Parts: sequence; C-alpha cells; structure tokens
Amino acid sequence: MEKILVDKALLNVKELQAYLGLGDTKVRQILNNPQSTFTIRIGNRLYANKKLLDVWLVKMSGSGKKVS
Repeated sequence: MEKILVDKALLNVKELQAYLGLGDTKVRQILNNPQSTFTIRIGNRLYANKKLLDVWLVKMSGSGKKVS
C-alpha cells in the first residue's frame, strides 16, 4: 500500500477503493449507508475517516455481519 494512504486522515472515494480493494459502486454504497460511523460529507463529496474506518473493519471482520 502506498505510504500516502497510511498517513492520511481522510480518504476520498478513489483512495478508499484502493485501500479496501473494492469497486466504485460498493465503496459509495458503504459510504452512503446511514449506519456508517466513519463517513464524512464535505459539501457533496464523501470521505472516510481512516481511524474510524479501521475500527469499523475490525468490528465487522469478527462479527459475521453482512455488509450491504
């Protein structure tokens, strides 16, 4: 993974795609989910707070829950 993604606090959609290895549609679905605790909207743009995203990933990976 690029060092620049590790150091960033907010990830835009393209960076989040690279970080998670997912496509544009799935990343936007996750960011638009009302239960997302890591989404930040600045104007009409979506970002993911990387620290909160990492916490969410750990929580989801052990829960067996399906991410829609």
